[in-house]
Amino acid sequence: MELGFRWLELCLLFEFCKDVIVLISEKTSPSYVEYLKERNYDHHVVGREKIDLRKALSLLSARYKVRKVLADTGRILGNLLLNQGFASELSMLIHPVVVGAKAYNIFGDITKVLNLKLQTKEILKKKYVWLVYKIIN
Repeated sequence: MELGFRWLELCLLFEFCKDVIVLISEKTSPSYVEYLKERNYDHHVVGREKIDLRKALSLLSARYKVRKVLADTGRILGNLLLNQGFASELSMLIHPVVVGAKAYNIFGDITKVLNLKLQTKEILKKKYVWLVYKIIN
């Protein structure tokens, strides 16, 4: 079973993930496309090899009237959104752990300098720091 199959099944268990729009590329496996069709998931091809973020966001805006997208993501999608100028805010949750040499460099693929302005800061559970920055480039 592909990761996408399992993720969709898990996502639908949560209150805020009932309506699913799946974005795929032309390279998406036929079995996954069939899986989407069998379950009547609204899906759209928005790229050849990979998802074209500009096409994807344009489609979401035009067809579904989406005006804001929250990307709770890791390095790959986050870096793509930042590099292509699609992000207007950066939200970071700081955990009080020093990982050192085994650290995961979440901004390792950023190709430009991003100027940020602090919007909010909050201490959570007397342990975590939540920072929200506006991207001002």
